[in-house]
Amino acid sequence: MIRHIVLWRLNGDTPEHKEQSARAIKTALEALNGKIPGLLRLEVGLDFSRGADSADIALYSEFESRAALHAYHDHPEHLKVVPLVKSARCERRIIDFEA
Repeated sequence: MIRHIVLWRLNGDTPEHKEQSARAIKTALEALNGKIPGLLRLEVGLDFSRGADSADIALYSEFESRAALHAYHDHPEHLKVVPLVKSARCERRIIDFEA
């Protein structure tokens, strides 16, 4: 099994603006569950601590294989969400590993 974890920090002048963007991203990403072959699980968490070192959003997902993760990146349903995330983020960190 492959685990794919992404952390984002978002643009925004106010906590409310970041919260609105975060909720839209969460909704769009979690809607991918059941739509992409090989995607076993996907969940999105929104940070509540709002610390100086905190990310605003965490994506946790599991895939059947490395091939499934690769296919996810190019899947049309995933590609529909990419512009939303890219327009809202100012920083991104990723880790992919075998479990």
